[in-house]
Amino acid sequence: MIVHKGMNNISKKHITPTMEDYLEAIYNLSKEKRSIRVRDIAKKLDVKMPTVTNMLKTLSERDLIDYEKYEYLELTKKGSNIGYNIDKRHQILRTFLADILKIDFDKADEDACKMEHAVSPATLEAFVDFMEFIENCPRGGTGWLDYFNEYREHGQPKAKYLERMKQFAQEYNTKIKEMEKIKIEGEK
Repeated sequence: MIVHKGMNNISKKHITPTMEDYLEAIYNLSKEKRSIRVRDIAKKLDVKMPTVTNMLKTLSERDLIDYEKYEYLELTKKGSNIGYNIDKRHQILRTFLADILKIDFDKADEDACKMEHAVSPATLEAFVDFMEFIENCPRGGTGWLDYFNEYREHGQPKAKYLERMKQFAQEYNTKIKEMEKIKIEGEK
């Protein structure tokens, strides 16, 4: 459970993963449609409408949503911030799992939903930094990820390992020459 900062006395209670799921769902629905009803949330989360109504009451009591029974609802600023942050976590984790580790998209989405509630901001930032590093590092890039996926599928026979090292050394030397050329031209 995550305690979200900046909340008044009634809402200093922990925000549970289930509450976060609801706030994320409402946040995403609000990007798709102007008015959100109980049935929209029930459909999105695959739960029964009375279950949604009970949770909406709790979220309303914590000033995370504005809701009157049988009316449309919307997130408060606090609720919107939490929904946005949970959605952002979800997207980062899903991207890492699907694009970096090549996990099936649906499985990556399911796992990201579970992970988004537990990962700290520092760990999430490390995921983002790692993804950026892979894209920008001369040793990284998509070729590196392809090698990783091949390793996951087939292991790494010694002959193939030596071949990869020679290929990497050649690519790395080419990159060094390109970077030195850019540096020299920049100093002129």
